[in-house]
Amino acid sequence: MSAAPKAVSLGLIAGFVGGLFGVGGGIIMVPGLVLWLGLDQHRAHATSVATIVAVASAAVVPFAVDGEVRWDHAGWLLVGALVGAYAGARLVARISPVWLARAFVVFTLAAALRFLVT
Repeated sequence: MSAAPKAVSLGLIAGFVGGLFGVGGGIIMVPGLVLWLGLDQHRAHATSVATIVAVASAAVVPFAVDGEVRWDHAGWLLVGALVGAYAGARLVARISPVWLARAFVVFTLAAALRFLVT
């Protein structure tokens, strides 16, 4: 299978999971880009981030129509997220691909464990 159908399939899965569970598509997209499309760890993170605005925009429409979005909270979250995302993107280049992958796994497992115990 060439890269385009694989990428479309991966995007479909990540978008569906993100829209369904409200999780960042990166939880699906980053491992998929590394393991299925063969991108290196840094490029996978950057590529995943490049899709976030479009994916989030598509997902927010049905929630907004249903009145489920707290826009006041979303605005304040955006302020912190913009600063944090910029700082994280600047820092990621200084982390080796191996440690970046390990940190990703630890963070994902910690989040999963937190959901299991609440």
